[in-house]
Amino acid sequence: MKKIIVHVAPNETRAAIVENEHLAEFYVEKDNDEQIVGNIYLGKVENVLPGMQAAFIDIGIEKNAFLYVDDALPPEILNDKDREKPFKINEVLKEGQSILVQVKKEAFGTKGPRVTTHISIPGRYLVFMPGFQYVGVSKKIGDEEERLRLKEIGETIREESEGVIIRTVAEGIDQELLRRDLNFLRAIWNKTDQQGKQKKGPALIYKDLELVYRLVRDLLSEDVKQFVIDHGFSYRKVKEMVEAAAPELLERLYFYSEKEHIFDAFHVQAEIDKVLRRKVWLKSGGYIVFDQTEALTVIDVNTGKYIGHSHLEDTVLKTNIEAAIEIAKQLRLRDIGGIIIIDFIDMKKEAHREQILSVLQTEMDKDRTKSNILGLTQLGLVEMTRKKARQNLVSLLSRTCPICDGSGRVISEEEMVNKIERDILSHKDRFSIKGIELEVNPFVAKVLIGDQQKNIRRIKEEVGKEIIIKENAMFHFHQYEMKYLS
Repeated sequence: MKKIIVHVAPNETRAAIVENEHLAEFYVEKDNDEQIVGNIYLGKVENVLPGMQAAFIDIGIEKNAFLYVDDALPPEILNDKDREKPFKINEVLKEGQSILVQVKKEAFGTKGPRVTTHISIPGRYLVFMPGFQYVGVSKKIGDEEERLRLKEIGETIREESEGVIIRTVAEGIDQELLRRDLNFLRAIWNKTDQQGKQKKGPALIYKDLELVYRLVRDLLSEDVKQFVIDHGFSYRKVKEMVEAAAPELLERLYFYSEKEHIFDAFHVQAEIDKVLRRKVWLKSGGYIVFDQTEALTVIDVNTGKYIGHSHLEDTVLKTNIEAAIEIAKQLRLRDIGGIIIIDFIDMKKEAHREQILSVLQTEMDKDRTKSNILGLTQLGLVEMTRKKARQNLVSLLSRTCPICDGSGRVISEEEMVNKIERDILSHKDRFSIKGIELEVNPFVAKVLIGDQQKNIRRIKEEVGKEIIIKENAMFHFHQYEMKYLS
């Protein structure tokens, strides 16, 4: 059973999804860093790039959005299964053209947001897709009879040139509730479409719900035991939503008003803190290490303290199985997307390698975000992808270290001393100064002075000047200041 724990602060909202008493997902939405995935804009085509089969779209924010040709093709072309000739971007778009687009991926680093002309508006039970002649049913609904029933309802309630995807939460729901949800989404689209025709772009036409209300729409279902929130106004708004859409779930809502922080009371803060760690320990004593770049994430599995009680191959298999389960959990929790490379501990048996891939696939199937395990490379590495829509959690909660610039390493004391020595010796022939005063980190000072002051005496003799060393515990390894003594 799940719990949804929500903390609303003056400048941000945080939400923890807890499954079986463990943190499974964590979301942060900051007021000064607005999320735009799902928003619909009236954009203006700035540049058409035939070589990239894409275009840049001005949607009225700092960075132009990026639109691929497949996301620009109208539904009637995509619906044409007999289409043979691929379309080029300059056949679809012209510079200066107004176009209605929806954000499907947030801006990352130097890249602007990715957009599509294929609009989809999610509701409680359905996702509405204007222009598409299609009815889909969530793959998580496993009962074939129920899937057939829902598909038939979808075909009955949709109009021509309308597409719908029936969501997991719709399982067991009657036709009237589904029709009501579709009518609501259709009205939103009609209003959005009308505004797009009346306004002059670039302009925001439709804004997706804020985090709290998206949680109600997308996650609050029968398998959620509690939805707990610590903000009175938000609690009342959530209650109104649930009363209208799913009154049977009202008893799952709780307003938290105790003095202890809500995340401490529900024992999730300690797990949130672990998200920022590069190394994650496994119960067996092994560990996994996460190294993230803008392009990909590399995960390394190590046996660590675990030596097992029997054959080495069994020890390796047990560690790798535990790591596969934890990796799937961490990918979901940290919301890591893009290309992912996993270096499991080497396994000699083909059956063991297949078992690890099977375990990883089973665990990734629990993730709502789409992923694809591509298999083992020639070097024995597991290659996979996970859909990337928003900034990952580590990027949201931390910043690049100003000392190591994100490398995770700083210059050694010995290398710093070599650098200082070169600087000192460059002043050897300056007759106007009698000596040099150096202010350095204490650890660097220890190496600079040397055992029984041998190193500093050697430097003094070499430069022929007085050298005074001052320690400053506030200095980092790479910091030092040099003053001249006259």
